[in-house]
Amino acid sequence: MQARFALPRTLRWLCSALLLAGVLLGGLHADWDFSLISRRAEALYGPLGEGKQRIDAWQHLLAAQKQTPELEQLNVVNLFFNKQMRYMEDIDLWHVDDYWATPIEALWKGAGDCEDYAIAKYFSLRHLGVSSDKLRITYVKALRQNRAHMVLTYYSSPDAMPLVLDSLIDAIQPASQRTDLLPVYSFNAEGLWLAGAKGNKKIGDTKRLSRWQDVLKKMQAEGFPVETTH
Repeated sequence: MQARFALPRTLRWLCSALLLAGVLLGGLHADWDFSLISRRAEALYGPLGEGKQRIDAWQHLLAAQKQTPELEQLNVVNLFFNKQMRYMEDIDLWHVDDYWATPIEALWKGAGDCEDYAIAKYFSLRHLGVSSDKLRITYVKALRQNRAHMVLTYYSSPDAMPLVLDSLIDAIQPASQRTDLLPVYSFNAEGLWLAGAKGNKKIGDTKRLSRWQDVLKKMQAEGFPVETTH
């Protein structure tokens, strides 16, 4: 997401996040049939080309990381998507202003913008067994670039300093060391948090599905056993 940081865009993302937060994802720990997923993806998107190799590599990574400690899973997943994908604006990649891709779409293209990295990392870690209350997709201002940006943050405990999984750098660092990022809000399956001087404050949950429902529906069409409940 390389647009200039401005209030209207912030508000637009805030509305999107309110709709995303509170969606509980079931079926993430079920086995993923990548043979079916690849066939479905080709039926939906056409020949996968080099994307098939990236999807196969993702399958192998998930299988290999099932029993590893969470911190190792964070590092492997973060590095995988940072290396497999290149940054591209939605308007250039999808020819629309704002598009949220599934992990399969992102790997098929080998590209995406900041929320696509965060979504792919989120689904990967959830499938590996990391609970959703440890993961938040976080909207920040990237101060050096003066741009809006999205990252995935990991909380080892509810009050812990989060670790930042970022598409801009490969190193996972505590948020306290990422002075170049100014948090605005964060969300996950359980709710929405607004950043403030006294820490994050939970300000609500979601009762409806919108863009996130579209992502889940696309993943279901791709063959993932994803369900939604309230």
